[in-house]
Parts: sequence; C-alpha cells; structure tokens
Amino acid sequence: MNINEQLGRLKSFVLECKRVFIVTKKPTKEEFKTIVKVSGLGMILIGLVGFLIILIKQLIF
Repeated sequence: MNINEQLGRLKSFVLECKRVFIVTKKPTKEEFKTIVKVSGLGMILIGLVGFLIILIKQLIF
C-alpha cells in the first residue's frame, strides 16, 4: 500500500464519520429512558440465562 492509497482511505473514513455525525441527533429524555430500560432488561435476561445454565450444571454434576 502506498501513501496515496492510505491517505485516500483516511480521507474516506473522515468523510464517512462526518456524515454519521451530521445524520445523528441527541435523543430526547423519553427516548433515553426507553433505551436505558430496554438495555437493562436485556442485561438482566442474559444474566438470568447464564445463572440458570450454571445452576443446572451444578445440579447435574
């Protein structure tokens, strides 16, 4: 890879980042609360599944 290709890739990356920042917006308070609730529920569910797997493993062996 020569220097021109690397600079081209870097420029492309920076332009793509700029486009993403322009398109995104700050969530409203209500949207943020919903995201926190859903994320927390997902973490709890994953934790419970892991706990149940370990509990079943302990009971079997």
